[in-house]
Amino acid sequence: MSPTWDSDDPVADSPISAAGWLRVLMRGSILGAVVFGGLGLMLLLRLFERPIFGVDRPITPYITRAVCRSAFVILRLPLLVRGPRMKVPGAVVANHGSWLDIFALNARKNVYFVSKSEVAAWPGIGWLARATGTMFIRRDPRDVKNQIAVFEERLQHGHRLLFFPEGTSTDTLRVLPFKPTLFAPFFSDRLVHDMHIQPVTVIYHAPEGADPRFYGWWGDMGFAEHLLKVLAQRAQGRVELVYHAPVRVDAFPNRKSLASHLEAQVRSAHSTSIE
Repeated sequence: MSPTWDSDDPVADSPISAAGWLRVLMRGSILGAVVFGGLGLMLLLRLFERPIFGVDRPITPYITRAVCRSAFVILRLPLLVRGPRMKVPGAVVANHGSWLDIFALNARKNVYFVSKSEVAAWPGIGWLARATGTMFIRRDPRDVKNQIAVFEERLQHGHRLLFFPEGTSTDTLRVLPFKPTLFAPFFSDRLVHDMHIQPVTVIYHAPEGADPRFYGWWGDMGFAEHLLKVLAQRAQGRVELVYHAPVRVDAFPNRKSLASHLEAQVRSAHSTSIE
């Protein structure tokens, strides 16, 4: 398993004001209703979708997408998107700085996240991840054959898989080296000549006057505490998604060269956009 990235410079805790707690109550209740209402609807529809379509999910991903778009409206957090949507078979990779990445990337297009197996056991988050079709993998070289088989099945069913090649979240101010081992399944004989991968840069702009790492969620930070901080914020910053041109997997001789190219693409927009 990849170690979790951490910082020697912790974010200073600021007490939430009375007005902030009012925003927490108002935004939190609406967000909770939308998220868990959407989850309930999704589970209900899966009772019919699963026996008819099996692995395919022609309906429920649109519920996930609507919920995630609604979340940014509720938080009053602008989500800006630029770049082309990928229309060919393949996967998406992005840098990872916050739990908000999940909402942002789901809001743009129907995707299925690839996550480390430990996430499945996380309270709340693990449940939501399983319900939305997240693919869980063990980051163990001995499990590569099983991973390839699952990747092949999901991709051949038209699922747009999305994963974070850094292997951990950061403070949103940096992009860590991409781990080539995570690209091994794409070089299997059944996938290498048909698959494309699209790099996406996720950029966070903190609220005016706030710590530039305001939206970052890393190390041993608690999810509940970070969520409360975001809910309480009066004037939010903004989130940007920059979609780069997809590349063919078979255009690269090996997973290291592919990982290096995708990392460079993600870094190119990240370094020029951080304020």
